[in-house]
Amino acid sequence: MPSSQPRRTFLQTAAAGAVLAGAAGRAQAAPAAASSSMIPDGSTILFQGDSITDAGRKRGVDQANNHDALGNGYAFLAAAELLVDRPDAGLKCYNRGISGNKVHQLAERWQQDCLDLNPDVLSILIGVNDIWHWLNGAYDGTIQTYRDDYRRLLESTKQQLPSVRLVICEPFVLKTGAVGDNWFPKFDEFRAAAKELADEFADAWVPFQGMFDQAVKLAKPSHWAGDGVHPSAAGAAMMAHAWRKAVDAG
Repeated sequence: MPSSQPRRTFLQTAAAGAVLAGAAGRAQAAPAAASSSMIPDGSTILFQGDSITDAGRKRGVDQANNHDALGNGYAFLAAAELLVDRPDAGLKCYNRGISGNKVHQLAERWQQDCLDLNPDVLSILIGVNDIWHWLNGAYDGTIQTYRDDYRRLLESTKQQLPSVRLVICEPFVLKTGAVGDNWFPKFDEFRAAAKELADEFADAWVPFQGMFDQAVKLAKPSHWAGDGVHPSAAGAAMMAHAWRKAVDAG
């Protein structure tokens, strides 16, 4: 027990320091971040995906920048950071993630939950259910289904919203909870397909898997995502930071 105390103290101190440093840095560098960001003033930002994006958002609440409507995950945290850093920018943030969705289910609701909102910046995180539901026998889609469905969705979106700026996020899992050896190497094919499409269509790529691969060197996988799929508060906060970093560099 005594030997674990220095490590715990270090992690707690480091985490607190990182939060304080990050807040101070954002306060000092907000104008520079705004000038380099791919999100201009007045933008509408839409987060799309499955339960990781959904994160318990309240249905039927349609107002922009509303906590209930943004949920309690990375989308809310990233939006909150934006609204703190750029309070006078007139940004409007929406979350339309729905738990359990696969790519083809995004397409089925795309008119109402994307096109009608006319986003200037569209962020998509999708893919884990396309393999998870296949593994549990609830879905017969393949990696080619994922790639083809995703490509059609992106092509259609760019045709109808030609000026939209796309952020494609890397699907991720951590080997704990529901995620075992049977997920691999197939899951890596989904990651590669998302990266391939990001290289073709996206203005920014958010490497979530790479981020978590580094994070598990600091704390066990369950610290970041208890079931290996849905991030904890710590995992969601780290995702929000990675999303902002990718977008502000876009």
